[in-house]
Amino acid sequence: MSNTASTVSPGSSDALASAAPLPEKASATAWIAVSAGMVGAFMAILNIQITNASLLDIEGGIGTGVDNGAWISTSYLIGEIVVIPLTDYLSRVFSFRRYILVNTILFPIFSAACAFAHDLGTMILLRGLQGFAGGVLIPMAFTMVLTKLPKSQQPFGLALFALSVTFAPAIGPTIGGYLTENYGWQTIFFVNTPPSIAMAVALYFTLEKKPMQLSLLKEGDWAGIVTMAIGLAALQTVLEEGNKDDWFQSPFIVKLAIMAAVFLTAFVAIELTVAKPVVQLRLLKQRNFGVGVVVNVLVGVALFGTVYILPQYLGQVQRYNAEQIGFVLAWTGLPQLLIIPLVPLLMKRFDARYIGFVGISIFAASCFLNITLSLDSAGDQFFVPNIVRAIGQALVLTPITVITTASIAPSEAAAASGLSNMLRNLGGAVGTAVLGTVLTKREQFHSNIIGQSVTVYREEVRDRIDHLTQYFTAHGVTDIALAQQKAIAAIGATVHRQALILGFSDTFAVIGSVLALAAIVLLFTRKVQAGGAGVGAH
Repeated sequence: MSNTASTVSPGSSDALASAAPLPEKASATAWIAVSAGMVGAFMAILNIQITNASLLDIEGGIGTGVDNGAWISTSYLIGEIVVIPLTDYLSRVFSFRRYILVNTILFPIFSAACAFAHDLGTMILLRGLQGFAGGVLIPMAFTMVLTKLPKSQQPFGLALFALSVTFAPAIGPTIGGYLTENYGWQTIFFVNTPPSIAMAVALYFTLEKKPMQLSLLKEGDWAGIVTMAIGLAALQTVLEEGNKDDWFQSPFIVKLAIMAAVFLTAFVAIELTVAKPVVQLRLLKQRNFGVGVVVNVLVGVALFGTVYILPQYLGQVQRYNAEQIGFVLAWTGLPQLLIIPLVPLLMKRFDARYIGFVGISIFAASCFLNITLSLDSAGDQFFVPNIVRAIGQALVLTPITVITTASIAPSEAAAASGLSNMLRNLGGAVGTAVLGTVLTKREQFHSNIIGQSVTVYREEVRDRIDHLTQYFTAHGVTDIALAQQKAIAAIGATVHRQALILGFSDTFAVIGSVLALAAIVLLFTRKVQAGGAGVGAH
């Protein structure tokens, strides 16, 4: 497979219509377009996490409960995961320029509309539409790197993309928490407006105009599109709601799981047999792309998982508010701004596989630093693990992406982009669901173990109950029986809190183990040249 396609296949994006080799250095216009695309990817990924630290405030604002409030995040993810693999096809139908510009405009409009939602149903609809528009921006930014920059400069473009993917989730809760605590939860939905305006202007003047190809609608893989959309939506809902509903103990989850299995199986069968599949699953047969996607999925589990677990710990155990949680997570994001731009320079001197291996290993080490949590583990104690995690994450995504795309021709760039980005996000969704279940089960396990030791048959426990009973009677509880009940409840709360801390420690160990597996799998890829082209490309 050559680095520049001599012909453009029917499944290629119209952004790739020109088969002429790219120049040795990209023009300023190309870099402006790529940079604008990165702004869109950053904003789209940021909005996955920006509501997480503010969910309680949003739930109160629209008058819904904690259980239902999870749909505020779920609906956005469903819209995003469904549209990402469709982007290649739809950008050919409506033209690359027109499609990205329309979604760049719709994204902040749907986002701002969320601020005016007064009930859960409206919020779910608007967040789903926001995710559907925002999901387009992620693979299109990736595609522009592979189609507008020569191989020698693609590592720098991919470093910008890596910055979007890893920095945005880390800084999202920081921005959301600060705005919510100081200006109200509605303000987080206006964050997208100024960058989106700047992005739309830049893309309008830098992307070439191409005609629409509405005739492609007749050739569309509609069976694949429908089965994929239903299957992914059902799967995402199962993942988001399963732990809360005790998984397959819930008839609702069972029905959705069966629906997801049936439709996704049909989708895979269709994509492997039709002449013009909407998702090019055959790309996974290429060694570096297939193995690289597996690594991307595992890293996605850790990227999304750590951003989910750490705020949960700080909120549930240490009772941090949204702004405090955001400031702790900021130390994971800020160092990456300094490190990621240097990674392409490292890749000119060292094998990309080894840089990625070291980065994933450091990321794993940061998780293992959190497996000895205690009641004293609060914001300051996460400073070192978060800095270590920032260093590791900064070294991960750029080399992995270069390895994954090394043997991808420009005519396949859009399809590869949609597939790899969808699977990474899906890996994050699966990881978050699994980690939530691990946390619940391990907390129950530790609670049972500790509870066996904390019984009224032990003298120290009886002494503790007496001490607390005296404390409550000395602080206004006149009924001795009520004071004793409060004492027993206080001991129960202490046991629960300690079990929860141990559960979080175990969950960090699971994330570290997933990353260790990812580091090993990465070594099964082929070596790529310093400029980004695969040695094995043919």
